[in-house]
Amino acid sequence: MTTHLLAIDQGTTSSRAILFRPDTSIVAQAQQEFPQHFPASGWVEHEAEDLWRTTLATCRAVMEQAGLTAADIAAIGITNQRETTVVWDRKTGAAIHRAIVWQDRRTADLCARLRSEGHEPLVSERTGLILDPYFSGTKIGWILDHVPGARARAERGELAFGTVDSWLLWKLTGGQVHATDATNAARTLLFNIHTGAWDDDLLALLRVPRSMLPEVKDCAADYGTTQPEVFGGAIAIGGIAGDQQAATVGQACFQPGMIKSTYGTGCFALLNTGPTAVMSQNRLLTTIAYQLGGKRTYALEGSIFVAGAAVQWLRDGLGILKNSAESEALAEAADPAQQVYLVPAFVGLGAPHWNPDVRGAMFGLTRNSGPAEFCLAALESVCYQTADLIAAMNADWARSGAPGHRTPVLRVDGGMVASNFAMQRLSDLLAAPVDRPVIRETTALGAAYLAGYHAHIMPAPGRFADSWRLDHRFDPVMPAETRETKLAGWRDAVRRLTLP
Repeated sequence: MTTHLLAIDQGTTSSRAILFRPDTSIVAQAQQEFPQHFPASGWVEHEAEDLWRTTLATCRAVMEQAGLTAADIAAIGITNQRETTVVWDRKTGAAIHRAIVWQDRRTADLCARLRSEGHEPLVSERTGLILDPYFSGTKIGWILDHVPGARARAERGELAFGTVDSWLLWKLTGGQVHATDATNAARTLLFNIHTGAWDDDLLALLRVPRSMLPEVKDCAADYGTTQPEVFGGAIAIGGIAGDQQAATVGQACFQPGMIKSTYGTGCFALLNTGPTAVMSQNRLLTTIAYQLGGKRTYALEGSIFVAGAAVQWLRDGLGILKNSAESEALAEAADPAQQVYLVPAFVGLGAPHWNPDVRGAMFGLTRNSGPAEFCLAALESVCYQTADLIAAMNADWARSGAPGHRTPVLRVDGGMVASNFAMQRLSDLLAAPVDRPVIRETTALGAAYLAGYHAHIMPAPGRFADSWRLDHRFDPVMPAETRETKLAGWRDAVRRLTLP
């Protein structure tokens, strides 16, 4: 009986594959990093073929590790870095430009112009998003306008657009399926999250031909099958969700009011608001948490562009660390008398500030500041940014009158949550419990669950939620006075960075 589930987790710095059993235990996993390209200040690109190459290699690696063939795998689930934009030739399957990554800020001027022309209210009303370079729509337009002949080819129907899930799906199926799910579509600036369809007004505003767009499906749906030569036999593809939505599913945040935060390259907190699309008064995003059986569940989302990337900067940019795991011990050794703040706005500030023009800065340096203080400042910057998001979410949730009650517990996942120091500091600065699950690969687990749910070998969401298991709860221990002093210092650092 083919009961194994293969999760593809295509991220910003690496591609991963994880094989799960239906009881959610992990059979095998593999990971490969790929190059990052920074052709100009604030620009971030990936070679689309690198995303495919590393995805294919890791999938084959886990199958070999586990001694499984295609016949042993019931379904594949895909989760991906969202907003990253690929445009490719429908005939050759070749990308016409490097993928423009979600972190990329090259379309900031276009977004500013569209805002100045008064278009943001329409965009926010239809999509739940704001006009920001973060999202895919303006990236598509940039590619069409900067690759010779691309716009004319797109108008003739020769080019396809996709977020990374669509690109991988196209490659896996040999170009037979051009589709995406509702959560990825909701991040393009082109999708009406209330009607569940591509929006003609937005397509016209951003000058994107409808013929480029993928079909939009539920998160658990029939996405076709892999070409037999890819894995030695055809495998059904049954689930797709953007990485943060997949983590929401993997964390079993199915009830309105539940909240999770994922700490990878960036940090993303999602608050389940149920069937109500709560429109933020604090510049948070209204988005689709998941769509099952044609029914959309919504969420408020706060996006932080730099979380784990701050630690990578210490390692790769400054050479302070040999590996990221050293950050915990070094941060613990920091001088508590120093108040050093890192505002990691390397590619601008995300929610709730949404300022693409500012750049990172350190505040409070003294002659005695060194690697330990830098590490502490980097880890604390993630906690401070999370505190900003949670405060904004609480305000929006309370104002909305939406049914349900926000759970005063934060469920966390991602690479950074392995650090007990970072999670304890997060709990301290939030003044709230932080729950770390036994299975920390919740993004991949969410993708596997969606595929398994469609294949009828995983239970309904309520029963799946019963299987969520706690590894450790971090309760706040920091004195309130200390916490308020530290948060005030953070707010002052952000204010000084963003002063005109």
